Amino acid sequence: MDITFHGAARTVTGSKHLITLAGGEKILLDCGLFQGLGARTKELNDDLGFDPSEIAVVLLSHAHIDHSGLLPVLTARGFTGKIYCTAATRDLTAVLLEDSAHIQAYEYNDAFHQPCYQMEDVIEVMKHFSIIDYDRWFSPLPGVEVLYTSSGHLIGAAAIHLKVTENKKETAITYSADVGRARHPLFRPATAFPQAEYIILESTYGDRHHPMQLSNVDILLKWITNTCIRKEGKLIIPAFSVGRTQELLFLLHQLEKENRLPPLHYFVDSPLGIRATEIFKVHGGEYNTQLTERLQTGEDPFTFTGLKYVETADDSQRVRDHAEPCVVIAASGTADAGRVRNHIAAVIGDPRHTIRFSGYCGPESLGGRLLKKPKVIQIKDIDHEVHATISLLNGLSAHGDMDDLCHFVACQDPALVRAVYLVHGEVRAQERLAARLTAKGFYPVHTPHLHQCIECNVASKPAVAGSRA
Repeated sequence: MDITFHGAARTVTGSKHLITLAGGEKILLDCGLFQGLGARTKELNDDLGFDPSEIAVVLLSHAHIDHSGLLPVLTARGFTGKIYCTAATRDLTAVLLEDSAHIQAYEYNDAFHQPCYQMEDVIEVMKHFSIIDYDRWFSPLPGVEVLYTSSGHLIGAAAIHLKVTENKKETAITYSADVGRARHPLFRPATAFPQAEYIILESTYGDRHHPMQLSNVDILLKWITNTCIRKEGKLIIPAFSVGRTQELLFLLHQLEKENRLPPLHYFVDSPLGIRATEIFKVHGGEYNTQLTERLQTGEDPFTFTGLKYVETADDSQRVRDHAEPCVVIAASGTADAGRVRNHIAAVIGDPRHTIRFSGYCGPESLGGRLLKKPKVIQIKDIDHEVHATISLLNGLSAHGDMDDLCHFVACQDPALVRAVYLVHGEVRAQERLAARLTAKGFYPVHTPHLHQCIECNVASKPAVAGSRA
């Protein structure tokens, strides 16, 4: 058996990891879209690194597009198996893939930039989904048992655990996918999991600690006050439609509950965000105790006075023309796609306004380039002078920090873990997390490169090869 890392290898996007069994069966862990990597993005999305027709099953951890976004390509290229996930992940993935197809049709419609897939591919791939429950072992293939446990990252999100029996020997593999924060305002923390021999662990924030000094509610209020009240400007918040948008709505709801919400218009300019918020309300079984109790009283934690959803392109243009101070939440979170780029272009030249990113932005994404505070930025091939305030709203990430990641694996006996493979992280974050894990007794800790193959089930340490599966 071997594992090949076909995405999220020394970067934070495009998660896809291929397990090849001794008999030749192939299990794919996630199938994510690469995003925000500049000129390399299209090439990376075109070259999966494997033949989809050879994949027996897909185990999908959660709906975020960097984990699910290339699933339609699989069926378009010959995949005929099942895609296993939780019910909430299935519902969110459906709307995310539809939105992705719409965005690609709009933004990549010439001979040089063809979409990865179209709406008919999304419709086809959704026929392959098979729903499973948390905390129940199931067998997708002979000799393979799989368990999904909550990862605390998003509704429906799971860590995936496999027991693979080959030649009468059982090998245990855990894939963390994205690990949530222990103190997330919406979700329960990740749960403990059975002992593993091999752990594939995310490392997005493996080199840092999330700030603790101020609550996110207070930080958000401070920025609304500084921009909208004192400077009479617009606060533009790029936010992914699934997860981050709902967290922002919850924080604004909390401000109203505390009678501190400034009387402004709060626009959510994202049709996907509207649909995702309704799904969040339906799948309410994964929230933390405090939020669960509030939901049981009939409270809607995602609404408040002044909230306005924006659906049509014409309405989005009206929001851009809106002259009064307001808050605009729009996708995408890295500003590499979606309506938020139009909002940024409309305000970036005016110092009254603020563009406040709500989470991690890859260095080559528009968000990552803006956070470097350039004097001029190019948006849709047009140069804009940068006079608006550019900043990052720390503390909103749904990814765990170094302590959260170490706590996630604290249920394991390091002496029984034969290797840890760090994925979904930049090299600096991986190096620091590797050092921390090694100090805790986990050894060896690898940081695989793209398409690197790791051979498991050998008598000594796992062998490392460079070939593709």
